[in-house]
Amino acid sequence: MNRQDESRALFPARRIDPADIDVVAPNLKRRLSGVTSSIVQLVPIQARSIGIATLGPGLPATLPHLAWWQVASLLRRPRSGRPRIWHARRNVEMIAGLALRWIAFAPMRLVFTSAAQRHHKTFTKWLIRRMDAVIATSTTSGRFLDVPHTVVMHGVDLKKFRPASAVDDRFEAAGLPGKYAIGCFGRIRHQKGTDLFVDAMIALLPHYPDWTAIITGRVTVENQSFARDLQARIDSAGLTDRIRFLGEVPDVAIWYRRVTLYVAPSRNEGFGLTPLEAMASGTAVVASDAGAFAELVSPGVTGDVVPAGNGAALRDAIEPYLRDPALAEQHGANGLSLVTRNFPLEREARGVMEVYQRVWAEAAN
Repeated sequence: MNRQDESRALFPARRIDPADIDVVAPNLKRRLSGVTSSIVQLVPIQARSIGIATLGPGLPATLPHLAWWQVASLLRRPRSGRPRIWHARRNVEMIAGLALRWIAFAPMRLVFTSAAQRHHKTFTKWLIRRMDAVIATSTTSGRFLDVPHTVVMHGVDLKKFRPASAVDDRFEAAGLPGKYAIGCFGRIRHQKGTDLFVDAMIALLPHYPDWTAIITGRVTVENQSFARDLQARIDSAGLTDRIRFLGEVPDVAIWYRRVTLYVAPSRNEGFGLTPLEAMASGTAVVASDAGAFAELVSPGVTGDVVPAGNGAALRDAIEPYLRDPALAEQHGANGLSLVTRNFPLEREARGVMEVYQRVWAEAAN
């Protein structure tokens, strides 16, 4: 039984009347991803002001959720009388929305959110052109869209991701060596640049004995040899106790509070929430320019940004913070101020709601 199944057993989903649902947020892939995380964080905020429900596997029971047997109810208008919005975030969800509208004749409008920072394939472009509205999660991702769109950047949960305030939030509570920690969180894989981080730590940590590197995240079957190779390099460097793989942790939020510097070394990303989560925790960030990272991190103010895939540049950007932890603390404080002002989840929810309102206004004309 996976975590979502356990959650549903402990907290059965509350009964949802589809007639009260004006927006459906489908999640038609079970695999955990940034899309899933976005739905999990955003839907509870949206539910405060609109009838919204999720549909699909792999989501926590705490979200308002439609069962598969209720899909037939989507063929009728909701109680509000306006067409229901189907908010897709993947190709499969755009296809499902078009099928509901074209084949089942559901009174439905289609919205798509794109985080991709690459040229879309021909079929994806065809799907996107059939949406009633398109949202880009960053200016950069918007440049790869050939249709009118609205930029609505992701926000972060400021209650979950917050500065250290309790004894357990401090690094010494982890019982690991060193006075300061530097973190790299996420799936362990080449795309995420975990190897670039490990190489930087092997080069730097021997010169900065007060620091320990923390790596959290899942290793999938196909990436096990990659992870074993990284561990072998760490062991060979004699840094086994100071570069630590923790695997999947129950609550990654506390680790953002425990580290003094967070590193996001991805080679490519869609949007990438981890720098926001780190800054919301009062932690300085060194990031590659993958995804939206360059739009989130202000060099010299909240951290630094380096070219994706450039290990030497990553190492050189990290070292000033190891040399001067006070600089990391100052940039962490600056990051907290920036995120609190510009990236709360409520701001994202308002931006998405404005898109919904335009779609409904156009449908009424």
